[in-house]
Amino acid sequence: MKRTGLRGVIAAIPTPFDANGMPDIGRFVRLAAHLLDNGCDALNVCGTTGEATSMSVQQRKTVMQGAAAALPIERLMVGTGAAATADAVELTVAAAQLGFAGALVLPPFYYKGVSDEGIIAFLSEIIEATEDTGLPIYLYNFPALSGVAYTPSLVHRLVTMFPGRIKGVKDSSGDMAYACQLARLHDGVLDVFPSNEATLPDAHTGQFAGCISATATLSSRLCAAIYREGNTAALERAVAIRGVLSAGALIPNIKSAVGRMMDDQEYVRVRPPLVALNASQAKAIGQALDALETG
Repeated sequence: MKRTGLRGVIAAIPTPFDANGMPDIGRFVRLAAHLLDNGCDALNVCGTTGEATSMSVQQRKTVMQGAAAALPIERLMVGTGAAATADAVELTVAAAQLGFAGALVLPPFYYKGVSDEGIIAFLSEIIEATEDTGLPIYLYNFPALSGVAYTPSLVHRLVTMFPGRIKGVKDSSGDMAYACQLARLHDGVLDVFPSNEATLPDAHTGQFAGCISATATLSSRLCAAIYREGNTAALERAVAIRGVLSAGALIPNIKSAVGRMMDDQEYVRVRPPLVALNASQAKAIGQALDALETG
């Protein structure tokens, strides 16, 4: 079956913040435009890397509105998950109204050990609230942080219950057997996006719909060469960049590297509880990335 919708190299874009801790829409748009012009097929806005759970609903909507006003909305997926069902519904309705290409939805993530029926009830409210729009829903499987998994059996139930609405899964579990199982069982119906650039050769051959990765923000051209051409040299460099950035505090590392890439240190700010890198840490990240360029 021919696949439609979002696919390819999707960077999970960080959210810049101003000195008052508010989303910096100007810098966000500049970074997003840079990524879309340099290898990214699409972007994941307000995800984990975007520090969505550290922002209020209104702050997240501010980012969404700024993105919709200045960027090609058909190339943007937006995270709308929240612990409170009403917040998730409000954000997903806003995503539909603004015209985003899809909503990426975490399961409700405060209470642990919840039943499949509870997660289905949560998704049902979101899907019913956007029924008239047909907004594609992507499930965000990240049990290491959420503490709640979209198990294969649960995904199967959701795909069956809501035909045409559950478009795909972003899998940040690192469990390749899980990702392969979803892709195999729902081929042509469910687009599976692992979160690691190392899986892009499998996307190149068609097993996965692409990759949604935080570190693709710093290796977007390399990722594009892997996805579109199967370039093995690019794969080695992209994986090496991921290794540098994922050693330690991932999001502060990425923001530090983005500050260097954009030649603008205003990009390095993070929201609590995260803490920006100190000068020596930032220097070490920069030197490690420079070494990959010259090695």
